[in-house]
Amino acid sequence: MIRRKSLPVQVGSLQIGGEAPLRVQSMTTTTTQEVQATAAQVKALAEAGCDLVRVTAQTTTEAKALGEIREVLAKQGIRVPLVADIHFNPKAALEAADHVEKVRINPGNFSDSKQFAQREYTGSQYQEELARITKNFTPLVEKCKTLGRAIRIGTNHGSLSDRIMNQYGDTPAGMVESALEYMRIAESLDFRDIVFSMKASNPVVMLQANRLLADALDKHGAAYPLHLGVTEAGEGQDARIKSAMGIGVLLAEGIGDTIRVSLTEDPVREVPVAAALARWAEGRWAAAKPMAPPVRPFQWERHPTQPALFEMQVIGGKEPVKVGLFEGDYAHPRQAGGKDTPCEFVLPDSEAVGSKFNILQAEELLHEGRFLARRLESQGDRRPVLLVWDARRFEQDDVTFLIEAAVQVGGLLVDGIGDAIVIRSRFPAQRILTLSYDLLQAARLRSVKAEYIACPGCGRTLFDLEPVTQRIKSKTLHLKGIKIAIMGCIVNGPGEMADADFGYVGGSPGTVNLYIGKEMVERGVPSEQAGDRLISLIKKNGKWIDP
Repeated sequence: MIRRKSLPVQVGSLQIGGEAPLRVQSMTTTTTQEVQATAAQVKALAEAGCDLVRVTAQTTTEAKALGEIREVLAKQGIRVPLVADIHFNPKAALEAADHVEKVRINPGNFSDSKQFAQREYTGSQYQEELARITKNFTPLVEKCKTLGRAIRIGTNHGSLSDRIMNQYGDTPAGMVESALEYMRIAESLDFRDIVFSMKASNPVVMLQANRLLADALDKHGAAYPLHLGVTEAGEGQDARIKSAMGIGVLLAEGIGDTIRVSLTEDPVREVPVAAALARWAEGRWAAAKPMAPPVRPFQWERHPTQPALFEMQVIGGKEPVKVGLFEGDYAHPRQAGGKDTPCEFVLPDSEAVGSKFNILQAEELLHEGRFLARRLESQGDRRPVLLVWDARRFEQDDVTFLIEAAVQVGGLLVDGIGDAIVIRSRFPAQRILTLSYDLLQAARLRSVKAEYIACPGCGRTLFDLEPVTQRIKSKTLHLKGIKIAIMGCIVNGPGEMADADFGYVGGSPGTVNLYIGKEMVERGVPSEQAGDRLISLIKKNGKWIDP
């Protein structure tokens, strides 16, 4: 696959895009005003291999603290570029530009406050809104132009403005237009040191938005670099799979110049995962590994098949994607699997399966699967597709194995291709079954356990995210078909958890607000009571089952 040719953008001494290698980012979780603690975390991230570090600036007070943080780092010989993270506050952005190499603004809330209001805009009213945005954004652009700062226009799926929502809906197209509005303003002021990002907690939405944006920028004739990330991914294996599924598939398609793996863990633990993704992608690019383009890059639609019976399982059609094992790889595959990770069928090692199915077995499954789907559609072949990923070359069950699984198998699932999956590997059957169901869950195709939309934390976070997330998971992981959002603050809270069933959002220091969907149902719950109150809310709404 050929890497997308992006424009080079300078961020201090660091180049993003162009011929530069993939850049790895992370973000501090300390309170920004705690200068020494924040500088220490920046240093730890830089020493772990982070190429640039983002620090939140809620107000001009935090923005001024960025200057002090920079001074502490300079005395220690730490030159890593800093990025100010701005939401809601243009004045903080102006102050931050004095101290950092790049300013990230969220077009959904830089000039807007989200009210979830429904309103019809006339053409003149829409133009008035754009004029207001221009007035608020122009001072920052002019200042960054004078000081040689870069700007990241970073759209979050969960914080699209009411104006965009009413015009485009909660869609990837709306995410792209939200960013392009700001690009047009910057370009009208002859400013082009721009990096874009399209982030969502749903890998399918993230993929579509980034593909749409890359296509729009390339057609525009200004292929600005893209920063990739799946936001609110959570922690543990689920978060790593979800991140690799979104970031890795785009990198395999040649899209991406800088990446962040967002984990609800110590931010230093994000860096090795992102670095592994970068090494993997650059290895593919250097080897010119082939990659067929997605069949439907800008929308999700399941590859059409007719159901057929295999053993005692109906596979294909509108049936859920099934999970199987390869008979010859395991001593007792038919007995493998527990209540939550069952082996639903066994693929014979030697005997023919029959002509009722299309079986694809490959190491480069994503590339071959896309070619197969195109051929089957052109021929009108509606037989179910059994995907067999041959992963026997992997001798270690490590992050590289997870990345490949998320791309080779997960990449086809988020393309809508595949009616059953089988992973051939050297690892125990239970491990492979768990991984298979985790891939289906990340692709939003099956739910075998509760799903968590959990933010990684930053200086805005109002409670200790990692232990709270683990505590909630320990009590609710057994629930199937339920999504729980755990958000440190309001920035992406109600928006990013739009498809969550329940939300646990930091409201103020020491209190939590509880949500059903986007509706706040309990405000100011003391933190020590919030976990139990969340479970009571789940029970009250008929979603609870005993472990």
